[in-house]
Amino acid sequence: MKRYTQHKIIPRRGNLRMGSIFLTALVICLFAASAEASGILIPRPPVDRPPVEIKMRPLSFKSQHVSVSINNQAAKTTIKQIFQNHTNRDLEGTYIFPIPEKASISKFSMWMNGRKVEGELLDAGEARKIYNDIVRRMRDPGLLEYAGRDLFRANVYPIPKHGEVKIELAYEEVLEYDSGVVGYRYPLNVERCSPTNIEEVSIAVNIQSNIPIKTLYSPTHDIDIENSGESAYCGYEEKDVRPDRDFILYYTVSGDRMGLNLLTHRRGEDGYFILLLSPGTLDDPDAIVKKDIVFVIDRSGSMQGKKIEQAKDALEYCVKRLNEGDRFNIITFSTGVVKFSEGMVRFSKRDLARALRFVKKIKARGGTNINDALQAALDFPKSKRSQMIVFLTDGLPTVGETDLGAILGNVKDENAGDVRIFPFGVGYDVNTHLLDKLCEDNRGTVEYIKPEEDIEEKVSAFYSKVSNPVLSNVDLDFGDVKTYDVYPNHLPDIFDGAQLVVFGRYEGRGRTRIRLTGYVGEDEKRYEYSGRFGKRESRNAFIPRLWATRKIAYLLSEIRLHGHNDELVDEVIILAKEHGIVTPYTSYLVLDEQVALEREMHDSFGGSSVILRNSERSFVEPGDELRVRGGRRGEVSFKDTEGLPAPPASGTGKAATEYSQNVARGKEQKILINPLSKRVKYVDEKTFYFIDDRWVDEAYKEDMTVIEIKYLSDEYFELLDNEPEVGKYLSLGTEVTFVHGGKAYRIVTDE
Repeated sequence: MKRYTQHKIIPRRGNLRMGSIFLTALVICLFAASAEASGILIPRPPVDRPPVEIKMRPLSFKSQHVSVSINNQAAKTTIKQIFQNHTNRDLEGTYIFPIPEKASISKFSMWMNGRKVEGELLDAGEARKIYNDIVRRMRDPGLLEYAGRDLFRANVYPIPKHGEVKIELAYEEVLEYDSGVVGYRYPLNVERCSPTNIEEVSIAVNIQSNIPIKTLYSPTHDIDIENSGESAYCGYEEKDVRPDRDFILYYTVSGDRMGLNLLTHRRGEDGYFILLLSPGTLDDPDAIVKKDIVFVIDRSGSMQGKKIEQAKDALEYCVKRLNEGDRFNIITFSTGVVKFSEGMVRFSKRDLARALRFVKKIKARGGTNINDALQAALDFPKSKRSQMIVFLTDGLPTVGETDLGAILGNVKDENAGDVRIFPFGVGYDVNTHLLDKLCEDNRGTVEYIKPEEDIEEKVSAFYSKVSNPVLSNVDLDFGDVKTYDVYPNHLPDIFDGAQLVVFGRYEGRGRTRIRLTGYVGEDEKRYEYSGRFGKRESRNAFIPRLWATRKIAYLLSEIRLHGHNDELVDEVIILAKEHGIVTPYTSYLVLDEQVALEREMHDSFGGSSVILRNSERSFVEPGDELRVRGGRRGEVSFKDTEGLPAPPASGTGKAATEYSQNVARGKEQKILINPLSKRVKYVDEKTFYFIDDRWVDEAYKEDMTVIEIKYLSDEYFELLDNEPEVGKYLSLGTEVTFVHGGKAYRIVTDE
């Protein structure tokens, strides 16, 4: 899914009297967002409005399209926006654009009734006065996110009733370059800045580089990528959406055959890192490592009909795309095992034709002899080249050895080398414990195919990723810096055009040698890089949460495969609390506005607690939510795990399959996901919970000494002037508790 940035549109008070209640109601849903916005249009009624309260809706976005051109770090961002006035009156307003640091406006176009609207540029000092004035008048802190920014401002009149305003703005900046990594950020968060969803949002980034482009990575959005080396493109678009996070893109450049780049984040404790590793797209076919691959296909009776035909189509797709020099075999199994060849076959046109004839003759009948099929598949010649098994089944072992422990033990005994096993489970009758353990023990990945999904589509997509290995048996060494909790904990082979994203923790600091080793065919290769692990690094705040997501997935996998362990469960809960991550041992309590009102009425007038409990809880399936309840003085606490949903005990069935799918996705997670509850907010690396009508920093503890500051007081703005970084916390709302610089602050209102 893809998302996008917007500008905020917020009504503003005019010269005639209008109560503060009107102003607050007018904009409360706009300034509550905690992230940056690319521009703000603040409308106000004309001066002839009657001195009565008028219910105005904030102007909404109709569309926003952003195009970005980057040429060797010089970036130009062009924004085209359409705002809509849903009221019955012409409006007057001010368009303001908080300018990104070190950027300059290069174009502003807005025409009203044939007249070009001009704008003016204000420095940070003038801008601060405007921001603070708006916040004081509207009694909403959302603009404090921009404290310290320069400002572009333009007066807009008229904004026609039921009409549109079209704005085009461009700014230019030089992107930071650090050890081969270039970062770009566009403020996309408009979740509460528009009363309605935006019809169309898109962002397109074109990159030109004199140094080959290796990796494009967005931790915030799912992007389409095209990379030819000297130029690259990525795009994101979505319809009917309210973007809720900034768009962040990293791309790496390197003249080395194998690109390796490092990003870190650290605020005093042990640091976090992300390693981006990619060969880019290789034009030289000789750079592709020859591989050995065996396709193992279940042809038992349960595969009859559509399933076996889709499996045959998938097998045909894979065989046709083998490379010259590859060795392969095909094994089908039911009650017994049938081989295409007694040994591995070197790929050729003649053997391709023979293999396709073998595939066409596959019929589904009989039992399921998984043990013998895997034993036959592991008869590989010993080699350092990339070796893999694609194993597809839709059922449980029913013939031959059926004990799961014995089957796994036999595989372990036979796989003395480094053969990767990639299991595919079709439907809900497979044993997920068996397939997950095959994957874990044999350094593969597992894929589950739902009954309504197409087998050929899933297998083909997988094979397209792994068909061209460029480095096998991969290992990393970080030199003098100690790393731990590195995920994936077993590094996969590296494939042409793919990228490996590694997360971990580190002790120590400074520049160190990073050594990547692996095999190209039978030859061992070593690549050395220089990386800097910072003592303090406030950038890249997304890394801790993504690292925690992966670690939790691995912990859940351990619990699932090896049984309940109190220490592992406790660690899951601690990480879930700190980072606001969904787990089966914690669940968000979701209360929408109507349910919250019902609860208040119940508390006032009495009633059935059972009815309340049933109406109040909007629990998603186990694993989809995390419960938070108010502790003393707003501290976050968690319900005891006893009685909460644990991982499914059975290895079969829909629940078990979906659980395994979620864990597998978590192990490979590289894009931030949103909290499922509106009572959880992420601000950089911090997690805030909405408890007792205030946002509370997870880092706040009950025994902390609290500095209490009145909302919009002189002390409030003095804190902002002295510590501009706290603006992103203040922008959460009027009642906030947060920890900054080792101190706890509580913002309170008059009420």
